[in-house]
Amino acid sequence: MGVNLRITSGPAVERTGDLAAIITNLHSGDILFIDEIHRLNRAVEEVLYPAMEDFALDLIIGKGPGAKSLRLNLPSFTLIGATTRFALLSPPLRDRFGAVYRFDFYDQESIKRILQRSARILGIKAEDEGLDEITSRARGTPRVANRLLKRVRDYAQVIADGVATREVAIDALSKLEIDSIGLDETDRKVLYTIIEKFNGGPVGLETIAAAIGEESDTIMDVYEPYLLQLGFLERTPRGRLATRLAYKHLDLPYDKETPPQATLL
Repeated sequence: MGVNLRITSGPAVERTGDLAAIITNLHSGDILFIDEIHRLNRAVEEVLYPAMEDFALDLIIGKGPGAKSLRLNLPSFTLIGATTRFALLSPPLRDRFGAVYRFDFYDQESIKRILQRSARILGIKAEDEGLDEITSRARGTPRVANRLLKRVRDYAQVIADGVATREVAIDALSKLEIDSIGLDETDRKVLYTIIEKFNGGPVGLETIAAAIGEESDTIMDVYEPYLLQLGFLERTPRGRLATRLAYKHLDLPYDKETPPQATLL
């Protein structure tokens, strides 16, 4: 687009003056990208309202009875906000955005293309079959795919001949305890806890978190989305349920639909 891109995040903008300094340094057509925008302070957030509506910045100069309101005109700019917690955005801020887009997980073909590009940039020798193994375990997320590629590269350089073949990728990812569909130790711990300790559920999120020693927010934001996408978990008003697919993947018997046997005395 031939314009400047300014990047910041919600937690990094602590005071209204911080945001005012960023906005007033923008030029016409620039893009301001705010990551984790749902974590903006409410007072800071309100500074954005006139900027988004009228390309203006309202400032209060002084304190008490002598305080004056000053409005600064801003150049036209584009604001892009990113969040994984859309519901936490306040309605006034959410309604001021002209377009809302939801990003889904990447498909296998896209992940492999990203891995091929990353391998070229990093100078990694990787066979297509090796990249396929990494792709299948990347959880549809480029960040995860690139991390696994680097770990396979390390393993190939130290243990193998430096080439990420299918066998090398399988060995390396197995040592990281990442299975064939990308579940790691914590993913399996969540499923095993629901199935073995709580008979498949339903069980509350806080109970699961206490049972595995993990924060409930981490389970909900990091692990649950992929387990839900795979169909391994089901959210109900009473709590989380492990599905038949989860039992099958873990090679456990599924007898939730078997009626209880009557005992005759």
